[in-house]
Amino acid sequence: MTSPAITELLDEAIVQEIADQAWTALVGEDEVLVPLPGELPADTLSAWVAVVGPWTGSVVLTCGRETAEQLTRALLREHAPAVLDDEDVADALGELANVVGGNVKAVLPGPSALGLPEVGVAPRAVASADTCRVDALWRGQPLTISVQGAVLDAVNADPSYGNGVPL
Repeated sequence: MTSPAITELLDEAIVQEIADQAWTALVGEDEVLVPLPGELPADTLSAWVAVVGPWTGSVVLTCGRETAEQLTRALLREHAPAVLDDEDVADALGELANVVGGNVKAVLPGPSALGLPEVGVAPRAVASADTCRVDALWRGQPLTISVQGAVLDAVNADPSYGNGVPL
């Protein structure tokens, strides 16, 4: 039996609504995602979580490194250090991906499991038919949220993600 494509299970409006709720809860009530496309800078950072179940894939948040630092400061608020280290940024971006991913998992057929957040180079998308992508602007800076099917690793035929580590 073939698993359904993500586009059969949810659409951009659902992903946008989930992202909006996560932004309000974590980033702030006055912080909004504007559903407009923008060109990502060359220097990007991604955070993602794997979803494994009747549909298997990942929920990926990608933005410029400067935007990731601004998001970190927004999440940490008055607790943000004067100088952010890479771990602070990875933790903040990972937390956003985790919350969005958990809420995406909740609307998918279950039972499903959510992996731990990972940060780095975004995992490859399998096919456009199994990808639901939302482009948005936050404080005028572009970011994307992509819900995408798993990539099969040719060596062991297990779902794997950007870092090559099987689930």
